Amino acid sequence: MNLVRHVLGRLATTAVLAAVLAFFTLPMLWLATAPFDATPGITTSVPDFTLRNFAAILDNPYALGSIRNSLIQAGGSAALVVVLAALAAYALSRVRVPGRDALLYLLLLLSSVVTGTAAMVPVFELATRLDLIDTHLGVILVVSSGLLPAAIFILKDFMDDTPTSYEESARVFGATPLQILRHIVVPLVRPGLATIAVWALASVWGGFLFQFILLRDPDKAPGSVILYTLYTEGGSPKLDLISTFSLLYSLPVVAMYLFVSQRYGFRFHGGIKR
Repeated sequence: MNLVRHVLGRLATTAVLAAVLAFFTLPMLWLATAPFDATPGITTSVPDFTLRNFAAILDNPYALGSIRNSLIQAGGSAALVVVLAALAAYALSRVRVPGRDALLYLLLLLSSVVTGTAAMVPVFELATRLDLIDTHLGVILVVSSGLLPAAIFILKDFMDDTPTSYEESARVFGATPLQILRHIVVPLVRPGLATIAVWALASVWGGFLFQFILLRDPDKAPGSVILYTLYTEGGSPKLDLISTFSLLYSLPVVAMYLFVSQRYGFRFHGGIKR
């Protein structure tokens, strides 16, 4: 009797896991097959194989350029967030500032409460006064400022777990704080930096609101904004173009994630601790 219950329990668990796996797999399967289907629909089916959808995307004057724009904006934002977050997290980890933890939690709380919609008007006004409208730099600065509090909060945990004995030895030989950060701390917290870089790049890559607000020239628009234009005048989605562009647009992020994951891994602790 116990054996029967055990078998039935395993079968039920397997069935539930299979249903959950299918729930998450079907959208990815649609994304992989619809671009090659002559008449894609909202359901997953064996495609009527064709490459005309890719030819149509290549004929779009903004499609490939938008991917380049996304690389510039997402890559620039990720680099800026990693550099500034590393400097701030190292300072907050090593310097005993009164109210340090309260300040960190306050920054994180404000970054969560003050969303993009709430900050839309003041951000647009500030960008206009600084002449940052229709520039990649404007997008990079705005989106990076929203990601920095969380990035600092995450990286500080990595910095806290990094042994300070190496830094003390370096100070004895006259190393400056920046030299210590560059040559000792950064190599030890590379998994944290990689995690922040991937998170920041993916956040900006899929971002829409600020890019849509700050950019007026379609030649500078990222893929997330150009994807919005792949609809008919009546508002119906062109599934052939949307699916094809979505596949092309997702490949760089997936490739970067696999590269960073294989090279550094993603471990949510810092230093040399295992």
